[in-house]
Amino acid sequence: MPEYAYLAVDERGKRQKGVLSASSKGAAIAELKKRGLAAKSITEKEESIWQMEITIGKPVKMEDFVVFCRQFATLFRAGVPIVDAITILSNQTDSKALSRALVQVADKLRKGTALSEAVAEFPKIFPPIFVNMVRAGETGGNLDEVLDRLARQFEKDHFTIEKVKSAMTYPIVVGIVAILAVAFLLIKVVPQFTGMLTAAGAEVPALTAWVVSLSNSLVDDWYVWLLGILALILLWHVLIRLDKGRYAVDYVKLRMPIFGVLFRKAAIARFTRTLGSLFHSSVPVLQALTVVEKVIGNAVIARVINESRESLRQGQRLSDPLRKSWVFPPLVTQMIAIGEETGALDQMLAKIADFYEADVENTVDQLKSLIEPLLLLVVASMVGTIIASIMMPMFKIYETIH
Repeated sequence: MPEYAYLAVDERGKRQKGVLSASSKGAAIAELKKRGLAAKSITEKEESIWQMEITIGKPVKMEDFVVFCRQFATLFRAGVPIVDAITILSNQTDSKALSRALVQVADKLRKGTALSEAVAEFPKIFPPIFVNMVRAGETGGNLDEVLDRLARQFEKDHFTIEKVKSAMTYPIVVGIVAILAVAFLLIKVVPQFTGMLTAAGAEVPALTAWVVSLSNSLVDDWYVWLLGILALILLWHVLIRLDKGRYAVDYVKLRMPIFGVLFRKAAIARFTRTLGSLFHSSVPVLQALTVVEKVIGNAVIARVINESRESLRQGQRLSDPLRKSWVFPPLVTQMIAIGEETGALDQMLAKIADFYEADVENTVDQLKSLIEPLLLLVVASMVGTIIASIMMPMFKIYETIH
């Protein structure tokens, strides 16, 4: 649970400082009120490197949240009261974290809390787009339409993410298999031939000497290699939790060969789909950009969105700062500009999202056909190098004997 550093005054006007744990900033302020304190300032504490928890995965899987949104929209449209719908879904979902949160949300709803306020107290379960669109639906009286739109939004997001994952899965699996195969050859096979070469007194070529040296290192210093791998994993987890590290990783992802184009297209699809959904639900533009910045999942694009929000405050159009960024191609910025001029920005954003979601699917299919032969070539080269390093001195021994 997040920690908040606060400065508050009591009933006598005495200033107090401290730290408390709460699910959100609003919950922290409410807790201070219970203690008889009036908050003057309250900020979320940033974790130091040593305080960071290393976690794997997210509290709620994307597919579980997609199912929840779709079922919630269906129940609400069928006339089931919100409290009853939440209670039903808390018993039905496969996610324990989501189930626990829904039970507490239902309790808050029974006490008269609005749905948007109730879910806002669980930021790790319900993303900002869900909270803000529900709030807009409550205000506009079209919560059923908003829930249906949210269901479609998360379904499309999930589909795009799964497509990107499918493109990454094959090379990752092949890469792991290749590493294991090479490690097996170096640890089990090469040492046996090394003994034979030493006994025969054969001349060892440079390539063979290098492979033998690597094999000896893996066998004799295996704990050093293991510690090195663990250190890299720890460093990676720390790096992606720091702002500068996260930005550097995301920049490399967008710029990397082959996959960089795919990551950019997927991010643009998510940006336009999310922003379009928020606009359609009548969420104010500055608030919508704040939400998109939090959920976009890429620090580089989040910075561009932040700059866009500041430009809008100064009276510029949304398309102006986006046009200056290398992330967004001219097609996107021009279509956004047309949407601004015609007053149909939400529709234009939806069209851009449709285009890029289809483009992501096509790109994934193209990458799969391109990557398969490249990976086979790389794996064959790695294994072939080791086999060649073994066979070269063996041929020399054979020539010497004959």
